[in-house]
Amino acid sequence: MEIEVYADLVCPWCYLGKRRLERALASYDGAVTVSYRPFQLDPAPVPEPLPLLDALGVKFGGRERARQMADQVTRAAAGDGIDFDFDRALAANTFDAHRLVAWATERDRAAETVEALHRAHFHDGVDIGSRPALATIAGKVGLDAAAAHALLESNGQVAEVHTRLAAARELGITSVPTFVLAGRYAVTGAQDSPTLLAALTEARRHVATEV
Repeated sequence: MEIEVYADLVCPWCYLGKRRLERALASYDGAVTVSYRPFQLDPAPVPEPLPLLDALGVKFGGRERARQMADQVTRAAAGDGIDFDFDRALAANTFDAHRLVAWATERDRAAETVEALHRAHFHDGVDIGSRPALATIAGKVGLDAAAAHALLESNGQVAEVHTRLAAARELGITSVPTFVLAGRYAVTGAQDSPTLLAALTEARRHVATEV
């Protein structure tokens, strides 16, 4: 079964959803392939590094409200072994990061790259809108950092990411994470691992009855 994960790399619930999906898959006895699909919560450019809490405060009614939201997801993530540091996180446009994931997918390093990008953004205070920073992250997951930087300075994977973003809109995806199972069953939100496991099992049963 194919699992398509629509997510943004600066979405904390997407990071949590990825971790919970991995735990569900550890208990799932079927064969799956996981594909990471791009989504941008905010496609606006970020010309200069900006503290994430400040950027969220502008969108959601002040820095105090942003802090409350950050604390909520931090508490939720702690139970799944994720340590967020919102005080270090920087706002970033993720288009180039999604290009890097698409490139890594062709080299069988998608999951590692997505994990490294989430951690860089939410834990290490790395600007994942920076091409040199993205190239460094690529090197840390076993990819060629120089080749990654060359890709990002070119038009490589630009059309691919635009096409995938358009596909998400055509599917009606408006929030992430969204997990599309077997090309037809959608699960939205960072559901807990038992819920995701149940959805996988149910999707497999439906697919089997349709054959």
